[in-house]
Amino acid sequence: MAVVHAPRVFPRLIRLPEGLGNVPYNFIFLSSIIHDQMGNLFPGMEVSACHQFRVTRNSDLFVDDEEVDDLARALEGELSSRRYGAAVRLEVDDTCPEDVVRYLLRRFEMEEENLYRVNGPVNLHRLMALPDLVDRPELKYPGFVPRLPTRIAQHPDMFAAVSAGDLLLHHPFESFAPVVDFVRQAASDPNVRAIKQTLYRTGSKSALVDSLASAARAGKEVTVVIELRARFDEQANIALASRLQAAGAHVVYGVVGYKTHAKMLLIVRQEGKRIRRYVHLGTGNYHASTARIYTDYGFFAADPDIGQDVHTIFLQLTSLGKVTRLKRLLQSPFTLYKALLEFVDNEARNARDGKPARIIAKMNALVEPGIIQALYAASQAGVEIDLIVRGMCSLRPGVEGVSEHIRVRSVVGRFLEHSRVFYFENGGDPRVFCSSADWMGRNLFQRVETFFPISDLALARRVIEEGLNPYLADNTQAWELQSDGSYRRVEAGENAPYTAQTELIRELASATVARASGKIPRLHKKRKQRKTGR
Repeated sequence: MAVVHAPRVFPRLIRLPEGLGNVPYNFIFLSSIIHDQMGNLFPGMEVSACHQFRVTRNSDLFVDDEEVDDLARALEGELSSRRYGAAVRLEVDDTCPEDVVRYLLRRFEMEEENLYRVNGPVNLHRLMALPDLVDRPELKYPGFVPRLPTRIAQHPDMFAAVSAGDLLLHHPFESFAPVVDFVRQAASDPNVRAIKQTLYRTGSKSALVDSLASAARAGKEVTVVIELRARFDEQANIALASRLQAAGAHVVYGVVGYKTHAKMLLIVRQEGKRIRRYVHLGTGNYHASTARIYTDYGFFAADPDIGQDVHTIFLQLTSLGKVTRLKRLLQSPFTLYKALLEFVDNEARNARDGKPARIIAKMNALVEPGIIQALYAASQAGVEIDLIVRGMCSLRPGVEGVSEHIRVRSVVGRFLEHSRVFYFENGGDPRVFCSSADWMGRNLFQRVETFFPISDLALARRVIEEGLNPYLADNTQAWELQSDGSYRRVEAGENAPYTAQTELIRELASATVARASGKIPRLHKKRKQRKTGR
């Protein structure tokens, strides 16, 4: 018995020369070539069989940051051993003999529950290379240019644009460029005194990082909270930290024992005799590449209370001191979990009292037991609950006596659904929030996260009409979770096909396209509005 390792430097999918076969494109897997030539690897021997297998290992890095003086150096030491982490999954082709399977399980110290027999390639990720190898534009998504908000397009000065009122960007339908311009303008603005930002994932060549380094070299106070333990980006973030430190930035690694997952940017600017704080908060990373393929929200504000809250969180992350209560934002691991339970319980009370009660929540994952139990209780009180959960969901909808009023759907389309959006009816005075946090234990108890209100009426309506309604109306790329834990794909049937992401591309490029039918009551509370725009 022998193991033949296919080096990572070799492409897994290889295009064959033209003229072979009667189609313009022919491809072969590297594994098929190895199978065919296996005899040449063992001259003088007869190869009786050849089977593919793939081992997945635990990628977590285990560093006790309470016991190390230099987290960056400790992580560098752990990175070299990542590929040797404990094996957690074994995939074999379904023709692999039983004795070979048992041998592999023993060698990798795994049980039967870790075994997956695969009919076909054991790693479908290899097919990701295919689109770039084929010149067939009719088989690919049509390109589009993300829109710039009108206010920014008319007034490129980001400080003037944000001063005029809160701004909301809906990526990737709207451009990520204003976020980059915000930091770039701050770096060159002589009135800017300080820039503070969290970085979780940024990409290897980030214009944001260039601007932060430029600002530090110009003598501005630049503070960057870098999460070194962002999975698979540890090495890149260590290099990023070193680069910013060399430029003169103050680099910190957050709070011991907690990942900094919040997406925050704070710019402190001298305007006449006063100091003004400008803020950007996001549901996604400060990463220009993923902003083109992930759906996320970015929120700009110059509101004094929000600016004070973000300033307070940065103080928590960069210095020692007592945690103080925030005015407008909620944060984990301190206030967010308790507040979420209160929001859900409030809807239950309103339902029992005959008041309007409704919850719509969009997130990546829902697995936290306490919140699930609260949602079950709200459903039993009569609250109508719609959950749009792209990934893991431990809640079971439609269970008699438990969750009859809960519906769960997942939308899987061209873009990865990444935004976290939350709507609470609140007895006829709706509240809309965005957040960096999913409803998972790690987000609520083990990470620093932010949960921020969209108070401006027009922007809140935008979140509803762009971030929730279309996904509840999607009948082509949506999957509904059944009470038995299975998913059923939604079909248009006699209705016109409606694809949320496609319609959002059209809508944000043309104001004449109708929005999805109203699943959610329109916001109607009379409150003072700040100027807003797109």
